[in-house]
Parts: sequence; C-alpha cells; structure tokens
Amino acid sequence: MDELIRYAPPLAVGFLKNLQLAVICAVISLLAGTLLVIMRVAPTPVLRAIGGVYVNVFRNTPLTLVLAFSALGLSDTLGLTFSSTPSTNSFWLVVLGLSAYTSAFVCEALRSGINTVPMGQAEAARAIGLTFVQSLRLIILPQAFRSVVAPLGSVMIAMTKNTTVAIAAGYLAESSFVMKDTFDTTGVSIPIFLGLVVAFMAVTLPIAFGAGRLAARFAVAR
Repeated sequence: MDELIRYAPPLAVGFLKNLQLAVICAVISLLAGTLLVIMRVAPTPVLRAIGGVYVNVFRNTPLTLVLAFSALGLSDTLGLTFSSTPSTNSFWLVVLGLSAYTSAFVCEALRSGINTVPMGQAEAARAIGLTFVQSLRLIILPQAFRSVVAPLGSVMIAMTKNTTVAIAAGYLAESSFVMKDTFDTTGVSIPIFLGLVVAFMAVTLPIAFGAGRLAARFAVAR
C-alpha cells in the first residue's frame, strides 16, 4: 500500500498529460477535419482526390503505425523536431500523429452531416449569388455540425482513449507507461488498473452525456 501511495502522484501527472494531449488534439483535429471535409466536397476534382486519399489512408492505418512513423520517420529520418527537450519533442510528435489520424474521422463525420442537408439549400445559395465557400460557411456547415454532435462526441471519446498509445511515438510521460512502470516496481496491478479506468470514465462519460444532450437540443426537424 505504501508503494501505491508513493506512485499515486506520478500516475496522476501521467493522466493529466493524457488529458492535455486530448484537449490539444481535439482542437487541431476539429479544425483539420473541417478543412478536409471542405476539400472532400469541393467542386475542384484535385482537392476532392487529395482529401479522399488522405482520409482513406489514415482511416485504414493503425494508430500505432501513424505514431511510430511520426517518431521514426518524421523525427529520426527526416529530422523534424519541435524542441531540443526529448519529452517535449515526443509530446508534439504525438499531437501531430494523433491529430492527423483523428481529423480523418472528424472529416467523415462532418461529411455525413453535410449529406443530411437538403440539396435544395445549396442550390438556393447559388441562386442568390453565394460562392461555394460562403454557402458552406453560412448554410451547410452550421447544419452539418448540428446533425453530427453525437458522432463527433464519439470521435472525441475514442481520441481521448487513444492517447494511451502515445508510447508508440516515444512519449513516456503519459499514464499507460507510468502504469506499466508501477506494475513492474510494486507488483500490484489490478487496483492501479481499475483506478485509471475510473479516471478515464470520469472524463469520457460526461463527454458522451453532453454530446447526447447537445444532439437532442440541436436536432433539426426534417
């Protein structure tokens, strides 16, 4: 028990690192996913093709491989570095890989929302002289976001849980690595494991509940 108490602060710090990763990646992936969905529905074939290739590649590639490529390919081979401090550099490599991965799922969730907007609204927007970008910004995307609150909530929950594989990019400060190190040192596993399960549920369950409430509130009657 004394060993568990001694390792409680490092576990808490590791969990906070997971939350920090989740918040930063959520913001970046929402912005990048919105840009991707604009490319996916753009009238320019080249943009549609680029968006389609990006989404299909990242949606069908395991996250651990994406993170490993961020560390071994981009950092070690190509020399991409964010900081001279190894832990900080690994943190931002995880942010890059996880955001790139999650943005593909955000894009597809938004594209499903765009498909729910009646075609007549886009045609009416063109009829009154709105450009493609203006019709997306003012008419189509606001409705798409309203209709996919629940799916986006599920994507954010999955991304929060995915922060536990950050070790694939060499980031050793998050909770799963600290948990393994604690297992090896104390020989106690189940109480620590259950503690982290409860900690993650305390974050993901409110997201699910809030997304469900918002989805019901923003539901558009067709």
